[in-house]
Amino acid sequence: MTFWDHLEELRRVLLRCIVVVALFAVLAFIFKDEVFWVIFAPKSPDFLPFIFGSSPEVQLINTELTRQFVVHMMTSLYVGIIVAAPYIIFELYRFISPGLYENERRYTTPLVIASYFMFMMGILFCYFILFPITFRFLANYQVATSIQNLISLESYIDTLVFLSLAMGIIFEIPILSWLLGRLGILHRQHMQQYRRHAIVIILIIAAIITPTSDAITLTIVSLPMYLLYEVSILLVPRK
Repeated sequence: MTFWDHLEELRRVLLRCIVVVALFAVLAFIFKDEVFWVIFAPKSPDFLPFIFGSSPEVQLINTELTRQFVVHMMTSLYVGIIVAAPYIIFELYRFISPGLYENERRYTTPLVIASYFMFMMGILFCYFILFPITFRFLANYQVATSIQNLISLESYIDTLVFLSLAMGIIFEIPILSWLLGRLGILHRQHMQQYRRHAIVIILIIAAIITPTSDAITLTIVSLPMYLLYEVSILLVPRK
């Protein structure tokens, strides 16, 4: 195939991906009640009570005429991308796989699958643990009793998306470490040697992600990150 043939094939791949994303986005737009029930579940006082206990109900508000419709459209797009992600990855892999050597193809397939799996694990950790803790703290935090919190719909969605993306990327640490190890850039001895430095960095990142000041919340967030670091050590080869 010539360069222009490859470019034309890439155009077809991207077009198919866009069509699939649009299809799932339309379905998410139609099934609005079910989608937003899932999205708003973490703010409910009854969400995983055996973990978080009881908390006061927090009502969301909307202050702009078109904002709810815009949020509905953007949320449907986010859902469409997440649901269509396996197909997108499959199409991109099918596009690049003919140019890979046999040994590269043998490593690429499990690497792609593991990357998607770890990213979704990060999103689930955010949804069930991190975001409910963060939302409960921020929604009920007051610098003075005379100031009432009015949480906007857009702020809720933006925070959920940001934290989900952040945790999805953080959960890619073992995959990135394995890849750097295969390239000879990272070695097990280095990660073991700088374990204490890594713990300090993990605590700083956890403190930034979770604005709560209690040690329990900090531990809940930093412990999985530390476990990911230890798993990364096992995946990285020695010198």
